[in-house]
Amino acid sequence: MPAQTKPDPTRRIAVYALVVCLLAVVAAIVSFAKGSLLGIVWVLMAGLTSNLWWFSVRKRRAERAAAEGNLPTA
Repeated sequence: MPAQTKPDPTRRIAVYALVVCLLAVVAAIVSFAKGSLLGIVWVLMAGLTSNLWWFSVRKRRAERAAAEGNLPTA
């Protein structure tokens, strides 16, 4: 029986942020298609969550590189 590994919270946050980002983009498209200016809020939400996703991905890559011993130069 394989040993259970501890789930990585950084990866989970990145996945949730990506899902919310995609849903916000769809909501913005639907809002603008219906002629509602509420889509602006959804665009801002998509921007915020895409930044959260990118930060989480970069953090995970940096942690993995540090664990392997080859730290990034820049």
